Order: sequence, then C-alpha cells, then structure tokens
Amino acid sequence: MINLSKGGRVNLSKEAPGTQKFRVGLGWDANGTDTGADFDLDVSIFLCKYDAQANPRLISDQHFIFYNSEIRTSDRKATFFQSGDDFPKNGMPASKCLGVVHSGDNRTGAGAGDDEVIFVDITKLAPEVEEISVIVTIDQAAARKQNFGQVRNSYIQISDEVTGTEIAKYPLEDDFSMETAVQVGSFYRRDGQFFFKAVGAGYNRGLGDFVQVYGGNV
Repeated sequence: MINLSKGGRVNLSKEAPGTQKFRVGLGWDANGTDTGADFDLDVSIFLCKYDAQANPRLISDQHFIFYNSEIRTSDRKATFFQSGDDFPKNGMPASKCLGVVHSGDNRTGAGAGDDEVIFVDITKLAPEVEEISVIVTIDQAAARKQNFGQVRNSYIQISDEVTGTEIAKYPLEDDFSMETAVQVGSFYRRDGQFFFKAVGAGYNRGLGDFVQVYGGNV
C-alpha cells in the first residue's frame, strides 16, 4: 500500500492495473471534548469538468452528491458493488450514472473502521466527468464550536472493491487545526488513466461555500 502525504498523487491505473471498482473509505474519531454535541463530519462529492483555465467546475447540480442527494441507488444488482451486506443499500446517494455511490450520513464517527464510504466504478462513470473532488465538512461547526483540531485518527483509504486489496492511504490529522472544512483529495482522468491526488487543503467554510466555488446552485 502506498502512504500518501499532502500534495502526493498516485496513478491508480499503474499501481492497481485492472481495478475498475474502488472503495474510498473515510474514517475519524472525535477527541474527548466538552462541546456538548455530537461531532458530525459530512463527506460530499463534486463531479467536475474543467473550464478554459483548467479549473474544476461542477457539471450540473445533479453532479453534486451528499447525504441528502435526490438521486439514489435502487438495488444491489444495479450497482454491482461487492461489499457484502452493508453496501450498497437501497436509497444510497449516487450519481445518475451510478459511477459514484455514497454510503450515507454517519453522524458520530463512533466505532472502528470507515465511517463513510464512497464507491467509484470507472466503468459506469459518465465520460464528461473529468474530476471527482472529495470534500469533508463539519456539520454546524460554528454553532457547536468545533473544528478539525478536535478530530483524531482521520484518513482516506483507497482499496480495490472486488478483492479488498488496499492501494493507497492518506492520514489527515497532522495537517489541520482550526479549519472547519477540508478538500481531502481528487480523483481525475488523464490520457486514459485514473489518478488520485491528496490535496489536503483546509478552509474555514461550510458546504454551501464549496457549492458556490464549484459553480452549483444547490
């Protein structure tokens, strides 16, 4: 498995030849703080194309995937992910092409292992999708006085969905302190190959701010 640091990238087509279905697991634990509320991190996905200046832009509002997305999976047969009984469940947030499926909202981060999961099937990914940007925000961060400095054991890990083979992992906790949102990383396609870049950019923003930056109207 490749251990990534901020700014690092991995050619998934080269490091995992033949892999077409990826499991992207994100995990975290809240520190023992006395904020008086649960610590709820939300993973959101922006499916983008590039503009004339090579900036990623949301293709349409339907290409923004989060826990409350309108487009949902219908059944396991339609998505063909292999993770057993847990995923995908009926009604999980998804892209219209079913190339990206979101496991749904985990409101506490309690327990071991992945807290939220993104499935990426490049055989179903719509051809206009040039970048998949992964954003993590803290729900009600200002009201609850919470930030990423209060999070530990945070990471993103990419695996082969079919075989379970771990491909790459990026630990997040050393890069952030007072931020309330993180652009974790981006998947992108170049010259027929599939890459992941560990962006690791922290912001004091909410999810709505990212929607505006990417050009959506949600």
